[in-house]
Amino acid sequence: MKSRRLGLGVVLVLALLAAACNKAVTQRQATSSAGGSQQIRLGFSDWPGWYPWQVAEDKGLFKAAGLDVKLTFFPNYTDSINALNAGQLDANSQTLNDTLSSVAAGSKQVIVLVNDNSTGNDQIIVRAGINSIADLKGKKVAAEEATVDHYLLLLGLDKAGLTQKDINFQPLPTKDAANTFASGGLDAAGVFAPFTTDALARPGSKALFTSADFPGAIPDHLVCAKSFVDAHPGEVQKAVDVWFATIDYIKGHHDETTPILAKRPNVSPEA
Repeated sequence: MKSRRLGLGVVLVLALLAAACNKAVTQRQATSSAGGSQQIRLGFSDWPGWYPWQVAEDKGLFKAAGLDVKLTFFPNYTDSINALNAGQLDANSQTLNDTLSSVAAGSKQVIVLVNDNSTGNDQIIVRAGINSIADLKGKKVAAEEATVDHYLLLLGLDKAGLTQKDINFQPLPTKDAANTFASGGLDAAGVFAPFTTDALARPGSKALFTSADFPGAIPDHLVCAKSFVDAHPGEVQKAVDVWFATIDYIKGHHDETTPILAKRPNVSPEA
């Protein structure tokens, strides 16, 4: 996909991270004991669709499945991707396009679970006066570079016959993109929930297009290092099973689990 190309520098960095990942995982496997359940270092980041992992930990669902899980939360999504590439995680919650970028750079990863498909959560939000993708030409547009909403932005531009060169692209972490747009420092921003709420606080702003306009383009996954899957398939399958058990638990215990889901974004259960 020509619209999803990474810069050469980013590819080289990911290649180095992939090499470090393979070395780190090999060393860890060599020192792990033969008996017992292998610990899974599982990462997730600041998007509501992955918050159920916190419910799994807080309600003891990992332990009930006989798993030893070290759950790590990343306020910055890119940091979680880099951690998996560098061998600091065994599994991470990430999107398809970001996984493809890592694999293309040499990281050996396996998708083991599809959490969902984005159908509007990812949005390109614009200020008043911008009413078409063509109106973005020459405008200041921000997104977190080489991640999901950057990809969505490129899909939209390509649909309108434009490229990133036609806009003034500002690479910013998602939270910063939302806040800078809300304060009037940008013409548009690519963000996902809960940051869409922050961006839409700007008077007159609106979503120009969303992931709902590109069905199936942004699925969310649990992605594991291939070497970990090969060495510990039983633990990986149990983790997948825990995800579905957690979703069922949430459905049956809304009052109990909503405060847990609200904890990570630091919002009220009502919000």
